[in-house]
Amino acid sequence: MAKNVFIMTFEEDSKAYQAFAELKHLHATGGMKGEQMGILLNDADAGLQLKDFIDFTGADKSMKGSLIGLVVGIIGGPLGMLLGWIGGSFIGATGDAREVKTAISSFEQTVSLVSTGKTGLMLIARPEDKENIERIVYDELGGQVARMDADYVLEEVKKAQQAERELAKEAYRQMKK
Repeated sequence: MAKNVFIMTFEEDSKAYQAFAELKHLHATGGMKGEQMGILLNDADAGLQLKDFIDFTGADKSMKGSLIGLVVGIIGGPLGMLLGWIGGSFIGATGDAREVKTAISSFEQTVSLVSTGKTGLMLIARPEDKENIERIVYDELGGQVARMDADYVLEEVKKAQQAERELAKEAYRQMKK
């Protein structure tokens, strides 16, 4: 079954929490079939954080192993730290670093719609739920929605994880020199 990743942003952070509640209700009443949903905070100091999470499938009651958790972990976790720590000339000089940047750039740009200091929402749901999601986000809450194919995002996460492992090995080799 096809799935989309919806990333929603709002002028006011409280609207992300309101959208979380309304989309949760929409799922409960059959107006959409969500898989996972999480509230994201893009903290200036701590990076991307997951503030609240729900797995509508009941398969995993935590963010562990979820696509949303993987995205947050890649963008806000070790890869982000490695890229920030290595920086400058090393990034420009290695093919591995270019591969890392390429692997994460497409969905990182979308996730970055949740600008620093702001709170947004990420939802994995069916493409056919788009109209109901947009009605709540656009019409009722005045927010914005970006949408991506979930399989594409998962493939990009896998590429970023592999590139992260390679970059970590190269960073370790550089430190030993």
